[in-house]
Amino acid sequence: MYSQRLDNLPPYLFARIDALKAQKKSEGVDVIDLGVGDPDLPTPAHIVEAMVRAVQNPENHHYPAYDGILPFKEAVATWYQNRFSVSLDPGNEVVALMGSKDGIAHIPEAFVNPGDYVLATDPGYPVYKTSTLFAEGKTHLLPLRAENKFLPVLDDIPAEVLKRAKILFFNYPNNPTAATAPMSFFNEVVEFAREHDIVVVHDNAYSEITFDGYKAPSFLEADGAEEVGVEMHSLSKTYNMTGWRIGMAVGNPEVLSGLARVKSNVDSGVFDAVQHAGITALTGSQQCVADACATYQERRDALVKGLREDGFDVQAPKATFYVWMPVDDCMKAAAKFLDEAGIVVTPGVGFGESGEGYVRFAITRSVERIEEAAERIGRVSL
Repeated sequence: MYSQRLDNLPPYLFARIDALKAQKKSEGVDVIDLGVGDPDLPTPAHIVEAMVRAVQNPENHHYPAYDGILPFKEAVATWYQNRFSVSLDPGNEVVALMGSKDGIAHIPEAFVNPGDYVLATDPGYPVYKTSTLFAEGKTHLLPLRAENKFLPVLDDIPAEVLKRAKILFFNYPNNPTAATAPMSFFNEVVEFAREHDIVVVHDNAYSEITFDGYKAPSFLEADGAEEVGVEMHSLSKTYNMTGWRIGMAVGNPEVLSGLARVKSNVDSGVFDAVQHAGITALTGSQQCVADACATYQERRDALVKGLREDGFDVQAPKATFYVWMPVDDCMKAAAKFLDEAGIVVTPGVGFGESGEGYVRFAITRSVERIEEAAERIGRVSL
């Protein structure tokens, strides 16, 4: 009945986890869900109020511009200048997205022909692989290992793959490992992309969720980065707007033009009222971001402390709202945490084969619930 594309999709582990979670809840178990990377904090009030005003304006009820309204793109450019000292032309170096997933899902269709390779980090955001599949490309996975600080080793990519490689997807601060990347690595990526004529797509959705004074860079800060690629960014995690579906692709105008051509044929752009709310988010006070980071840092500290007391060797991340914990068998650990303690975590293999040996915690619950989760996990025998 279904197309071969759908038949070739890997099993969606997260749907299985949701089913098991629902079953436990139906049995009366008090489930603490630390599996989903969806902020529990509300969207800041001033952004919601801007949305209300925009929705009430009939001018925003028409089809939007497929690549975004100019005021939103200008706000993005100003935010990038203020945050990263990166200069962008709002006219051709910014495209509005329905969340960064929108850009990641569609960009291979602009550059990948059947049989071409896309390079993607593993473990990684599953859409890197599924978007390649839909574009009839092949994914070559770049393992992220602790001994390499969860950075891919570009020199390990076979020459026959590089000959047909069109896109490199990577993501720092990283989901799911919570690793960060130095500017020296970004510079290495630029030289690699120049040498092999590869379009770089950096997924920077977690740049603003940082701790201990750390400030995550933009890939576009690297010398020559805009010559070789683009960066996907999102308001979802920064401003607790996951359900609003608003983000942006920025950087190389030729690459963005290809993405925009695809999008103009498959969607009608981001609702103008949401873009106006996005302008308020980007140009208004950023105290809400600092407050969210303080909340997540307190939760991170509580989880790391609790897990260490349970006997686990876990590192405190500098960014993202994830904790990546080593275990012997990730599926077994996740199953036992849910079955014996009512705690939902995500097995590392949900993000790729190289995720084996880890589970991911999302610190998207209160400190009290996180402390309770750690206490319950301490009673589980692995």
